[in-house]
Amino acid sequence: MRYRVLGGTGIEVSTYCLGTMMFGAIGNPDHDDCARIINTALDRGVNFVDTADIYSAGESEEIVGKTLAARGDRDEIVLATKAHFPMGEGRARGGNSRRWIVREVEESLRRLRTDRIDLYQIHRPDHTTDIEETLAVLGDLVRAGKILAFGCSTFPAEQIVDAHHVAERRALPRFRTEQPPYSLLARGIERDVLPVVQRLGMGALTWGPLAGGFLTGRYRKGRPVDLTTGRAAINPGRFDPTLPTTAAKLDAVEAFTELAEDLGRTLPELATAFPLAHPAVTSVIIGPRTMEQLESALEAADLVLDDATLDRIDAIVPPGTDLYRADGAWQPPSLTTPALRRRPAADRSAA
Repeated sequence: MRYRVLGGTGIEVSTYCLGTMMFGAIGNPDHDDCARIINTALDRGVNFVDTADIYSAGESEEIVGKTLAARGDRDEIVLATKAHFPMGEGRARGGNSRRWIVREVEESLRRLRTDRIDLYQIHRPDHTTDIEETLAVLGDLVRAGKILAFGCSTFPAEQIVDAHHVAERRALPRFRTEQPPYSLLARGIERDVLPVVQRLGMGALTWGPLAGGFLTGRYRKGRPVDLTTGRAAINPGRFDPTLPTTAAKLDAVEAFTELAEDLGRTLPELATAFPLAHPAVTSVIIGPRTMEQLESALEAADLVLDDATLDRIDAIVPPGTDLYRADGAWQPPSLTTPALRRRPAADRSAA
């Protein structure tokens, strides 16, 4: 396992980060099995664990907290979690406001059975809350010792830059990391997010290296897709081979499979190693549901892609190209809320 410094914080983290989204009701409900996966990853050199309050409605944090408490080596582990999405029913139970973040930090600390969070991340932008409000409360939490550093997740480049400028103007602590989606099939962040992160001295821990399952080797061109299991059962439309976007992904998968075989590696190993070749990326998040998936991901820990291999990758999917929109990626309200991009009917009809 290799290690890198996270966003100028001085915190050394493994280049593989154990993502725990699949621990709990949403993926693996067996707490003992999840604990074995966590312990195996840590014993193999991973020292970076990422979770979020929203994962299985707090269950993932509880599994992580219980496992780390039993190990007794909390000081050796860099623990990251996130907040933003609504937790339960009712008003003011999500977002990036001071009111919610102060409350949810305490809840995460309780579930994680720890006295501090090494990296606290804002899971998505919130257009209803001034970024100054969010940065100010995060700075207060750092001073209180409840979090040690903070970052953002799946923020567009312009909002990362805006947050940096606000922090500079208002003398507030700034985001030290960004957590964007990045894979062989989704390279759009190479155009803006990763250059911005690099220029601002931030760390990047990327998610989705297997492109929502397309780079696992399970889905191949010309082969029938079982829509009753796995990710295909959750979102069958995404795996429809008659769609142009699906066809383009499957064509790329065939080319990447051939490239991996030429290297004597598997497609998932090539996919997991790819993000770490970018100079802005500190760590890549692997999110296993089973021990087999963890073992498969760790097989790529020693794989460093050379220039010839990266040139072949660029020829298959050019730099900055997205063959699909990563699931869970943020969409600005200006696109999702019609009222924000349409003049009132009376104004439209006026001369």
